[in-house]
Amino acid sequence: MVSVYKRLEVEKCTNFVSCTMHFEQGNIYHVYNRSNETVFFSEENYMFFLNKVRRFIYPNCDILAWCLMPNHFHFLIYANSKSIESTKENHRPSLQVLSKNFGTLLSSYTQSFNRFEKRKRKGRLFSHNTVAKLIEQEKDDYLENCFFYIHQNPLRAHLVSKLENWEFSSFRDSAGFRNGTLCNENLAFQLIKLDSENFYEQSYAVIDEKYLDSFRFR
Repeated sequence: MVSVYKRLEVEKCTNFVSCTMHFEQGNIYHVYNRSNETVFFSEENYMFFLNKVRRFIYPNCDILAWCLMPNHFHFLIYANSKSIESTKENHRPSLQVLSKNFGTLLSSYTQSFNRFEKRKRKGRLFSHNTVAKLIEQEKDDYLENCFFYIHQNPLRAHLVSKLENWEFSSFRDSAGFRNGTLCNENLAFQLIKLDSENFYEQSYAVIDEKYLDSFRFR
């Protein structure tokens, strides 16, 4: 089967994995990165990162789903008019604000993590380039599977027995257990064509095996 996403070209990153990604208005992207070590040890770590997401990412796109795991994260985002705005930097005229802000998010968290964690670590925390996969919305049920896969991460990792027991994802908001404001829930249900009446049951559906490898970091 032909792949239903395109992997964006990513330039070489700085020490803090500040990658250049290009977004186009009206498209949906699966953005993710992972570390070879634990990056979230406590609720304080998770909330600190989410506060930075609200500051750097939330104003520049529509977030459809998200999940933070102990050593990686996933975001499903819709690129709007703000996503494609230029930073207007003379030395990088094509750099978009959203692309720059993903790098700022990771570098800012890394610097704080290195400074305040008892181990006093140094260097890069996220050891890979941030990946943004463009999802073609009209192809099969790839988008729907990606959405549910993001929410199922804690369940697949045996961190919880129920999706609603994992605090650090948007599942509680999508399912109506929490009134979070980080996601644009109305847009998510509209674009992904989710069934609000059967959403909880659908969220536990088995992800099609043909998609799993493309959702994971390689």
